[in-house]
Amino acid sequence: MTDTVLTKEKRSRADVIQRLAAFGALLLLIVAFSIASPYFFTFDNIVGILIATAVNGLLAIGVTFIIITGGIDLSVGTVMTLSSVMAAVFVKRWGLPIPLGILAAVLTGTIAGFLNGVMISRMKLPPFIATLGMLNVARGLSLVITQLSPIYFPLESGWNNIAMGSVLGAIIPGFDIPNGVLIMFAAAAVAGLILSKTVIGRYTFAIGSNEEAARLSGVNVAIWKMAIYALGGIFVGLGGVVIAARLNSAQPALGLGYELDAIAAAVIGGVSLSGGEGTILGTIIGAFIISTLTNGLRILSVPQEWQIVVTGLIIILSVYLDIIRRRAKA
Repeated sequence: MTDTVLTKEKRSRADVIQRLAAFGALLLLIVAFSIASPYFFTFDNIVGILIATAVNGLLAIGVTFIIITGGIDLSVGTVMTLSSVMAAVFVKRWGLPIPLGILAAVLTGTIAGFLNGVMISRMKLPPFIATLGMLNVARGLSLVITQLSPIYFPLESGWNNIAMGSVLGAIIPGFDIPNGVLIMFAAAAVAGLILSKTVIGRYTFAIGSNEEAARLSGVNVAIWKMAIYALGGIFVGLGGVVIAARLNSAQPALGLGYELDAIAAAVIGGVSLSGGEGTILGTIIGAFIISTLTNGLRILSVPQEWQIVVTGLIIILSVYLDIIRRRAKA
């Protein structure tokens, strides 16, 4: 019993250190880019980083639950796109109210996540293969439904205000933080509570730490995996709402590549690809690191192809550090 308590305390201490290290890296990036360019640390640019983080942050929150179970989801980017397309179909094509468009997007993400869970837990497909297949299904459906053309929301509908309006700006003049950022922080708070205070959160960690032990303890792993993948899909669908509102349109060609940034954000934030470890706070910090790095390199006029190289190297380094951290715990 004492050994178990000590192990939990050791893991908790390691998680705190990981989050502090990620936060320190974020501060270091901000300081470095602020010194390198006078245009970086300005209100408009910081707002730009925040709104860029909003979409990736929501996707990263969704994928965090899945990675903690020891799985992976490569479909979050294209499912986000399909969710935005369904919102556009409801609001623009069918003329339905905005709340129904939001519901359609969230349900689309949820259903896609649930189907991923079914393929993985019932059909026994490897998560990589199942979600890779869903990536292509979602991408194809987006192109078929839109007939290869973007769907634009009417300006008078107010859809754009979901992400780009500012409730805070109306309350505090000059403090024009976009609503999309508030949506991400609210979603992160809810996700953090779910992960740390609910049954599904406990089972997420249990399955990721030792799936067989969880099964022998009476946990219906198949059912809970489907629920966890569906839960991740809710946040992906919400990401579809935010990106559609940010662009005021559903762009069927978007989506590819977003999954890599979401996974990178989670891993940089301390979510272990081996499963069983991770926090929502760490994931959000990781999402800010990705957005800050991309924004800073762009301001310094670093070619986009090199930005991709740098991001890839950071992912490799993060995974390697996670391997070292896990070996140290063993």
